[in-house]
Amino acid sequence: MKNKTQVFLINGGMTFKSKKDYLHYLKTREISIEEKIRWNGNYLKNNLGNNFIMIKPRMPLQDYAKYSDWKIHFERYFPYLKDNLILIGTSLGGIFVAKYLSENKFPRKILSTYLICPPFDNTVKGEDLVGGFKLKSDLSMIEKNCKKITLMFSKDDRLIPLSHAKKYKKKLKDAKIIIYKSKNGHFQITKFPEIIKMIKDDAKSI
Repeated sequence: MKNKTQVFLINGGMTFKSKKDYLHYLKTREISIEEKIRWNGNYLKNNLGNNFIMIKPRMPLQDYAKYSDWKIHFERYFPYLKDNLILIGTSLGGIFVAKYLSENKFPRKILSTYLICPPFDNTVKGEDLVGGFKLKSDLSMIEKNCKKITLMFSKDDRLIPLSHAKKYKKKLKDAKIIIYKSKNGHFQITKFPEIIKMIKDDAKSI
């Protein structure tokens, strides 16, 4: 257990301006009985192997998310975290990680941080990015918290346009930005071998 690398994954969610908008979404969203298989499910755990420990909290009210609620829940895990952990935030989880690391000193050494299709601001197509997730203008503390930051976007993502990648790049000079030709839109993929390799390479550097 001592030598295992912790991988802390925060998945996405949705925010709404009002309870009325949220209820409308519940009443009108598409329903499917098909099982959703995503790369950020068992695929990640199964392909990283026994040298890694996956931590995947279910964030509070994911479909009606509030930053303040997520922050409380996130910090509850801190006593269980070790140095050299890997942080992954996808979509809303990505901007949550960015906001938290830009405003707070993280209590452990972060080996690397991956932000996957994170929105930067409230110019998300067809959705309102509210609920306290707005980034402050100065994001420099992110790079103080973590020396290695990688952001990933997809050209065919209809939700998060590539303009968001450019906005992050302006604020995070040392971050690595990867833009894929296609990750089935908003990273709706079942396999993600690239991130498996990156995480394993990270662990080798310890």
